[in-house]
Amino acid sequence: ALEAHQKALAIKLKVLGPKHPDTATSHNNMGSVLKSLGKFEDALEAYQKALSIDLKVHGPKHPATATSHHNIGAVLKSLGNFEDALEAHHKALAIQLKVLGPKHPDTATSHNNIGSVLESLGKFEDALEAHQKALAIKLKVHGPQHPDTAISHGNIGSVLESLGKFEDALEAHQKALAIRLKVLGPQHPHTA
Repeated sequence: ALEAHQKALAIKLKVLGPKHPDTATSHNNMGSVLKSLGKFEDALEAYQKALSIDLKVHGPKHPATATSHHNIGAVLKSLGNFEDALEAHHKALAIQLKVLGPKHPDTATSHNNIGSVLESLGKFEDALEAHQKALAIKLKVHGPQHPDTAISHGNIGSVLESLGKFEDALEAHQKALAIRLKVLGPQHPHTA
């Protein structure tokens, strides 16, 4: 996959140039593959190139720019750079709130990402609040019987465990499992 994305990027750079939205997409694709390979520094560099293009082409208040901030936040979290990851996810969220609104699935994803980083920082109460915001959006957008809603219940359960609220954590995990069983079935990897 890496080689295919490298070829695609080379073609886009040659044909479209270094400041084209499709070139930014190729940089994001490269970053995704590099992150999957555990090459986090290289992934960060690819995501930063995509962000630079997005800022020039789309400006600071565009969904593509938010996506690049999200990608940078994700790889910074993988690098253990939690404070910078949190800042990147907050930038993504600010854009999404202005451009997409407070009830959009991407906005929910940013709340989730912020919650995840806050959990890594040991800020469990703040993490819980972020995950609850994500859940509220997912319930409105997807409804109570959706895999993304199950993810939020699971995230809330994990934070509640960290807070020592084991009965509440168990209840949240049971909700997540019930949704996954109903929607995905008992043979799905996420229900095992």
